[in-house]
Amino acid sequence: MAVKRPNPLLWLWYAVGGKLPDRYREWVLHDATAPTWLVRHVIRRLVFMLPILAALYVLLAVILDFSPTIVLLGLALGVYAGVYYSLIFSTHSVDSRVTRHGFPDEYASQVRHALKEAEKQRYNATWRDGQTPS
Repeated sequence: MAVKRPNPLLWLWYAVGGKLPDRYREWVLHDATAPTWLVRHVIRRLVFMLPILAALYVLLAVILDFSPTIVLLGLALGVYAGVYYSLIFSTHSVDSRVTRHGFPDEYASQVRHALKEAEKQRYNATWRDGQTPS
């Protein structure tokens, strides 16, 4: 059975921290455990920051008439800092998101670890003749 994805409006709600209906539980788990989970996390944070950045640009560059170059450099620095701190707390943030959707604490991290271990064993069985590298 295919995992049911949320529509774009629900995804935006999810991206800014909202809880999806229970029918999307499996998709939330997939979102938190797919190989691209970290990229997805960063995209959600950027979507969260976009309206704030746009409002700051309008305020500083358009209304207060500051130099657009300086404003864009300042906003870029803000994006850098926001993504940096988002990455620092990404594991906790994603685990909390999964817990909010009804899974046990740290379940996403456990699933990612199990998937990584299974892939490592599959690789060793295929390329290392069952021997783990020393």
